[in-house]
Parts: sequence; C-alpha cells; structure tokens
Amino acid sequence: MKVLLIKDVKGLGKAGEIKEVKDGYGRNFLIAKGFAKLATNDVIREYQAEQKRKEKQKEDEIKRLKELKKKIENIKLTIKHKVGANGALFGAITNKEISEHLKKDFEIEVDKKHIEVHPPIKQTGEFEVEVKLGHGIDAKLDLIVEGE
Repeated sequence: MKVLLIKDVKGLGKAGEIKEVKDGYGRNFLIAKGFAKLATNDVIREYQAEQKRKEKQKEDEIKRLKELKKKIENIKLTIKHKVGANGALFGAITNKEISEHLKKDFEIEVDKKHIEVHPPIKQTGEFEVEVKLGHGIDAKLDLIVEGE
C-alpha cells in the first residue's frame, strides 16, 4: 500500500514523502492516527497544491515583514519620561512602552515580546533597540529618550 505522509514519522520518513508500507500498518496505524493518507492521484495533487499555497503565503509574509523592517529603521522614536535629580529615569523604558509609542505615533503594531531592550534603558539619550519581526528578519529602531 502506498501512503502520503502528512507528518514526520520516526523510522519511516518525513512529511510529503510517498512510502510503500504494509496494508495493516498503513490502514490501522498511519491513516487511523492521522500521520498519512492513502496515496491516490487526487490526494497527491491536493497535497502539492496545499504546499504551494503555504509557500506563497510565506513569501507574502516575508515581503510584508521586509517592508515593515524598512519602515521601522527609518523611524526615530522619541519617548519623554520623568527624570530624577541626578539625571536618571524613574524606572526604565520597557518594551511595552516602546510598543505603545510605535502604535500611537506611527501606527505600527509590534508585539512587546518582539522588542528587545538590552541593557535596560535607565538614562536619557539615544539608543538602538532590536525588533524581531519573524522569519529571521530583525530591525534596528532608533530610540531617543528625553526627560520631562
């Protein structure tokens, strides 16, 4: 019996491969557990079309993220924060605060988990913050911290 693997199966093969297996193993384990489908022409054609659709969707996502990267790298984000007598900030600039200012000032929505602030910003001045957009695309955001 020929089956099309939908998921990786240890000792048998990776997703997308067509394998020849014994009838009982194919029907009772692989197909029953959702690891494979019977390899008919329709199933193979449908699987290939689904893979092409996913690849196109991934390419569109990468293109969108590259445009967002250009947009972010052209921004100089200014955040005003309360300053103490010695010039140090009360608290620190957080990734949540940066995310909110990006959304409010530039209408760019970036999840706070994707913004890395290392080391913590506790002084006024200019800083570079890394924004991880996904698919290996990272942007550098110029951040200016001013005292109030």
